[in-house]
Amino acid sequence: MIVAFSVSPSGADSVDADGGMSEAVAAAVRVVRASGVTHQTTAMFTYLEGEWDEVMAVVRDATDAVAALAPRVSLVLKADIRPGFDGQLAAKVERIESHLR
Repeated sequence: MIVAFSVSPSGADSVDADGGMSEAVAAAVRVVRASGVTHQTTAMFTYLEGEWDEVMAVVRDATDAVAALAPRVSLVLKADIRPGFDGQLAAKVERIESHLR
């Protein structure tokens, strides 16, 4: 399965000096990178690929990392559940690229 998720802090105490949320988001990305799960981070979402339990555990742990820095947390999650398919994080993009050549 592939999961796209975005976790962000809410509350004045969780905002960086410049009005951003990069410190709290970095805490979540740190959890993702340490997990060993195949991942990709973009400006708006982090993508994970793996089995249900391992992927959801990373989402939970990343959310907990942000919650440690903020009084409230927002989580957006989208999943592509397709049993029997691995390596789709890159393969889906490659299929699109093949049509653009």
